[in-house]
Amino acid sequence: MHWFTGLFLFFLALVTILRLYLAQRQIDSVREHRDEVPKPFAEDITLADHQKAADYSAARVRLGMLDTVVDTLLLLGWTIAGGLGLVLGFWGGLGLNAVVAGTAAGVSVFFIVSLLSLPLSAYSTFAIEARFGFNRTTLGTFLGDLVKGWLLMFLLGGPLIAAILWLMDQAGSKWWLYAWVVWTSFTLLLTWAYPTFIAPIFNKFTPLADEQLKQRIEQLMIRCGFRSKGIFVMDGSRRSSHGNAYFTGLGNNKRIVFFDTLINRLEPAEVEAVLAHELGHFRLNHVRKRMLLSMAIGLAGLALLGWLTLQPWFYSALGVAQASAAAALLLFIFVLPVFTFVFTPLGSWLSRRHEFEADAYAVAQSDASLLAVALVKLYRDNATTLTPDSLHSLFYDSHPPAPVRVARLQQIAGNA
Repeated sequence: MHWFTGLFLFFLALVTILRLYLAQRQIDSVREHRDEVPKPFAEDITLADHQKAADYSAARVRLGMLDTVVDTLLLLGWTIAGGLGLVLGFWGGLGLNAVVAGTAAGVSVFFIVSLLSLPLSAYSTFAIEARFGFNRTTLGTFLGDLVKGWLLMFLLGGPLIAAILWLMDQAGSKWWLYAWVVWTSFTLLLTWAYPTFIAPIFNKFTPLADEQLKQRIEQLMIRCGFRSKGIFVMDGSRRSSHGNAYFTGLGNNKRIVFFDTLINRLEPAEVEAVLAHELGHFRLNHVRKRMLLSMAIGLAGLALLGWLTLQPWFYSALGVAQASAAAALLLFIFVLPVFTFVFTPLGSWLSRRHEFEADAYAVAQSDASLLAVALVKLYRDNATTLTPDSLHSLFYDSHPPAPVRVARLQQIAGNA
């Protein structure tokens, strides 16, 4: 066995065991506290709602454990067992240009991955989400979203793969630098185009009709120095009863979006407080910082790939007999997450820090108690667990645990 094969298998086993261990801790934590609502929430969340959240969280985590095992087996199938080599060999044997064959192989692999993920995705939507009263997705909508996603993958992902493979073959030893410029430009263009051209493919967006709420939001935007292309309500209830709000886009193509489910559940002042939090991410440059960090990581990753493409053992140790640009790119995409999983807590920590900062900004623009009330309603209606495991939260949670976040807001409101 080659040393890199052994290293890959070691990290894969380590990551799989760690993910399963963290998942079991989460299940144990929500079960242990299932029969008592935490004191800060006792007046606002019933025991029945708390137990529903615990059972919902446990069900989703159990499905995640199955997904972890399936992912591990499929990764072994794509690499050590030679799955990628078979797909690459098929397209390479058709006598096509190397870039065309590599692009076809890449799109085929991602299409197969999407097909293999269908059973668990369907179970999540039509079994778990439906069991807890959240699912509103019909089979037609589910299949329609799937086909639209595949078309976007072909139309957007195909040309991107082709451009990178062409650079790998034609741009010399510094191809990875040019590829980074292409990838960054593509990401920025996609971010700019998403609210106007891509999101409407999946959802209907209508201008906010509630004049009272619209006026509050416009006044908030003036205070925050935020300009957008409009305030829209998305038909989130078409697929789920979960509620959310976000802003999207880039430059002068930014939009503020509310799920219709959120608008129907919160009072206007509470909606304003939630939006103040989201605008905090904009005013505090969180989005820009995350994009710059993503670009830096992408540059480092492509530089590493540039070196790996020249190492014969990188291919043979991972089940691919014939070295090629497409083989290097696909192997890198599949294998890199195994070695970078240990850095997951750093990304989660940074995200939670930004959430605290956005909360503080929202408090300065609205009312801490209103934001706390809105969050409690969202925790209740979305069946968010109030008793997460601390280690699981440390690894995965992009938002602070509910008790910590609400207690902080209530303390601010009390001091005020």
